[in-house]
Amino acid sequence: MRAAEETVRTRLRDRVAASDPGLLRLAAALRTVGSIALAVTVLAVLGTDLPHLVTGALVAMVSTFAIREKQRSEQAVTLALGLPVALASMTLASLLHHRVLAGDLVFVLLIFCAVYGRRFGDRGTGLGLIGFQMYFVALFVGATPGQLPELYTSVAVGFGCSALMRFAVIPETPVGVLERLRAAFRARMAQLLDAQIELLDAGPEEADRALRRVREGTARLHETALLIQGRLSDGTADEAVARLVQRRIADAEIAAERLGLSLLRARGAERVDTLALHLPGAPVPSGGRQPVREEATETLRRDLDALRVLVLRPVEAAGGTGVAQLRNRLLGYRDEENVPVASPAVQDAFRAVGETARAVLGLRIALGGAQDESNDSPATARSREELDAEDAVLDADEEEAKEEPTGLERRTTRAAVQVAVGSLLAMVGGELLSRDRWYWAVLTCWIVFLNTASTGEILVKGSRRLLGTVLGVLAGIVLAGAVGHHTWTAFAVVLLCVFAMFYSAPLSYTLSSFFVTAALGLLYTLLHTYSLSVLVLRIGETALGAVCGVIAAAFVLPVQTDRRTNDLLATVLRRLREVTDSAVEQLSGGPPGELMDQARDLDQALADLRAAVQPLTHPATPLRARKETARYVVALLETCAYHARTLAATTELLLSRPSIVPDPRLRAATGRIGRNLEAITAHVTEEHADAAIETGPSIASLLGPSTPLPPGQGRVTDHVLRHLQRLDEAVTGLARPLDVPVKASEG
Repeated sequence: MRAAEETVRTRLRDRVAASDPGLLRLAAALRTVGSIALAVTVLAVLGTDLPHLVTGALVAMVSTFAIREKQRSEQAVTLALGLPVALASMTLASLLHHRVLAGDLVFVLLIFCAVYGRRFGDRGTGLGLIGFQMYFVALFVGATPGQLPELYTSVAVGFGCSALMRFAVIPETPVGVLERLRAAFRARMAQLLDAQIELLDAGPEEADRALRRVREGTARLHETALLIQGRLSDGTADEAVARLVQRRIADAEIAAERLGLSLLRARGAERVDTLALHLPGAPVPSGGRQPVREEATETLRRDLDALRVLVLRPVEAAGGTGVAQLRNRLLGYRDEENVPVASPAVQDAFRAVGETARAVLGLRIALGGAQDESNDSPATARSREELDAEDAVLDADEEEAKEEPTGLERRTTRAAVQVAVGSLLAMVGGELLSRDRWYWAVLTCWIVFLNTASTGEILVKGSRRLLGTVLGVLAGIVLAGAVGHHTWTAFAVVLLCVFAMFYSAPLSYTLSSFFVTAALGLLYTLLHTYSLSVLVLRIGETALGAVCGVIAAAFVLPVQTDRRTNDLLATVLRRLREVTDSAVEQLSGGPPGELMDQARDLDQALADLRAAVQPLTHPATPLRARKETARYVVALLETCAYHARTLAATTELLLSRPSIVPDPRLRAATGRIGRNLEAITAHVTEEHADAAIETGPSIASLLGPSTPLPPGQGRVTDHVLRHLQRLDEAVTGLARPLDVPVKASEG
């Protein structure tokens, strides 16, 4: 019974870790709620009245979420600098309380400086947020010069409680975050293996649902890999360790994705490619709807379960004889040891299991896990030697300095001008709606510009905020009527709303807006300023602020969505060519390069593009054809990125083996991929480009004759040809949705 309870508890913990990688959202929400609760408690003990109690709670919230640095020392400096900034901002708002024109001009200037400060990194962004939000808090509570001593006390208590929660109660260290992210990676990889086992057994009726689970699991594993890459430099001992872990994470991700494709082929889908995993809504190929009906299926299922055990085994856990036997059996498939008699596709699935086990072993070694080599089989020993050989060639090259735009071309400067203009419009319009609540329009205008870069993104964010506000007003009415007269109950419900707001913010901006508006209804009740008309006015002010933000974005130094997406698309294509050219050069016998760094840059560029096309793929968009085109192009690019990542990882793996030799024929045979990427990039970036892509024979047919090799040696070509061919096909597939002309290859 106890063992069953432990299993259920472990699986529940794994699911939580997988749904919230590194528990980052949970920690942020708890830290913010804890800061607020502590500040309210301290101020209540000091006998502070209700308005200043609310002020302290809001200050604690702002001073917690505004700090974005990863290192604790940097967080402490920003928090220390934030206190005088907060006091100065609140003092200005209080002194200008009855001077409407001067107050509005100072607020606009403060908004400009706050947004412009983003150019100075996380510290500039954090201090700008604190300055703006403190001015807003002063307006919200109606601060006057006579209240400044009590306000200063509330601000100081709020900052102090925020510091206590951040550095003592719920500390966040880069090493700790990275540790939790690694646990999330293992949990998500285990979930993906569960989905792959389901795909192996799914009947015709369940095949599409099983593939959808595999697709979701693959995307979540990639999301976690990107989060880990963003934390590596701060959470590891040195640059060499960071690069090693980065490579091993990429290896494990690629191996797991490749395993899913091999299982789909084992079902009989002989012509399956990565579109089955990446294209939204793509069904199982017609040939792959029947489950695998071979004697080796039960062995394959058992090995997938064993692989899941290896994935979930904690890094610090010492191995035993049973674990060593599992590992040895799975790694033996890489060397064709004990591969069951089965169809070629099923045998390939066993080899994919072996490659995934090898990637798991490499990740464990890179993370400094407990190692016991006494029970290693020859296959396991060879895998360790390969991993050691790869690790030995790691070099930390310095990144080239990028040329930054200047003046109004700089993103932060442009955004500062846009927000200042939009806020000025929101002030004028907001005061026409209400002399007392106009600042809600300004707040909305400010918020819709956060983390957006084009008019379309601002429009989508504004519409989501308005929808969340409308729903939140309805919830606020219900909550205010239910608990509004019970002060501490209302505070408890506000804390729950704040927790939900921060926990859901990365997932849904609509949900976040809903919870903050619901909490606002209770705060107004506590301040005895609640009425139905106030909440309805908030809807009007929110709509006005969103409209002003869109107007400013559309007419003041505009960045159109098409221009933004085209720029990002061109960046993805360039990164894709860099990875492909570097890999082919090394596979052809050229000097080694930093392929995994280039693959990471490709992944980041694709993530930026995926975020930028949201206005085009939003469910409410009236441009249905453009919506489907954007989704299709992103899906094809994800296919390209998969094969490029796999090509990069395979290149570094193969070239570490002395039995594998480069193949100079690849350089000429794959030149078409680079030329096609260049042609598509030109078409995206140049208005009158006339470049066309080439089509022609398969890459395999272009290789030509090869020179004989000594016994025991093999060429890299046999291992990478499929990825190069799929990459060539996917790049060619981009021609139709992007309206690039096609011509027959001359070679």
